[in-house]
Amino acid sequence: MTKRGDADLFGNRFLTMPAPSETFPEEGMSATDAMRLVAVDLAMEGDPQRNLATFVTTWMEPEAQRIIAENLHRNFIDHAEYPISAEIEQRCVRMLADLFNAPGRTAGCRTQGSSEAIMLGALSLKWKWRQRRQAANLPADRPNLVFGGDVHVVWEKFCRYFDVEPRIVPLGEDKYTIGPEDVEPHLDENTIGVVAVLGTTFTGHKDDVVGIDKLLRDIRKERDLDIPIHVDGASGAFVWPFLYPDSKWDFRLEQVRSINVSGHKYGLVYPGIGWLVFREESDLAEDLVFYENYLGKTDSTFTLNFSTGASMVLAQYYNFVRLGRQGYTYVMRTMQENARKLADNLRDSGRFEVIGSDLEQLPLVAFRLAGDHPYDESDVAWQLSAERGWMVPAYTLPPNAERVKIMRALVKETLSREQIDRLTEDIVDACRTLDDKGATHGKERAKVKRGTGY
Repeated sequence: MTKRGDADLFGNRFLTMPAPSETFPEEGMSATDAMRLVAVDLAMEGDPQRNLATFVTTWMEPEAQRIIAENLHRNFIDHAEYPISAEIEQRCVRMLADLFNAPGRTAGCRTQGSSEAIMLGALSLKWKWRQRRQAANLPADRPNLVFGGDVHVVWEKFCRYFDVEPRIVPLGEDKYTIGPEDVEPHLDENTIGVVAVLGTTFTGHKDDVVGIDKLLRDIRKERDLDIPIHVDGASGAFVWPFLYPDSKWDFRLEQVRSINVSGHKYGLVYPGIGWLVFREESDLAEDLVFYENYLGKTDSTFTLNFSTGASMVLAQYYNFVRLGRQGYTYVMRTMQENARKLADNLRDSGRFEVIGSDLEQLPLVAFRLAGDHPYDESDVAWQLSAERGWMVPAYTLPPNAERVKIMRALVKETLSREQIDRLTEDIVDACRTLDDKGATHGKERAKVKRGTGY
């Protein structure tokens, strides 16, 4: 039997004891043992290098990691103590406003990912609409928001949490984004705004922002209804300026009043950092800004969260000055080139149909099985995970395209050409296995991903 003294001397006490999980531990352990206990648990997780499901950044340069590590102690919200962190946030906001072609002075803030940015941007839409209605002595108790079935679930959360009617435009089996003809029937005097997606999570394409903008300008002229656009650029707003600089989707369009983007996606920063940028300062509803004298200085706050680390703000600024337009363009083109290679490989295999790669798209490949098979895309995803550890999601599209099931592979900057070829071989090998054994059992398929619950 191992003696306590041996564990103290040689370490590794955690190896012969269950990890604390149900009750608060009575005793502690050495720092080394605690570190190794956590590390051993995490060793059982998926390999980020083979995680082609997540849009979130899984690699940063060592210099950026050093900046993050050395600034984890900074509470970003304490502007009196950390004024340079606050200034760097606003530098990033101004740089993004420039990137998104804002016409002049603007307002914006860092957020906890795009989810908080969307909540804040949509709240401002609601408040500005209510101000317009009240100024005209009109009722302001039935707001609605128009968006397509291609949006992230956070938009439905906003509507439920903040008592706004969601008017969701359904998709179709060959229609994965929305345009003006889809939006128009849902608009009325109670519409607080229209959401246009730049880079959907389903297929990586963008809504017809130009067409929606023209529709809303016509409605403003003909019906005296000023309905703004919020662009959900969570994924695409760090891609389109560099891959498709002539494509108009941003503040070059009159009705685009606010844009959110995730720095922790194609902004190339670890989670979680997002950004919200308004076209003009007046597009931020003043009633949503709070002023507090908390730590010796009066600060304005426009957030749902309060305390948060400054590290990812500083990491975002690092990327901006490290890469600039030239560097971001190089990274995005590299990912796009490898995505196209993967798409070509899948087509050439004769087993898959690639979706929409001839359109403006995020650096990803959306694909589905070609022809009839005794198995489907979910079976391929499970077999690929079981055989080689690749995480490539399979899912059905939103209403009214539920019968369409696809797979989607994100191509990150760390995915090399050799890995692209290896991934293709592994996908084809998974299909060969399924050719022989048939569809995956439901119990096997259920093992691909497990949620932890809430």
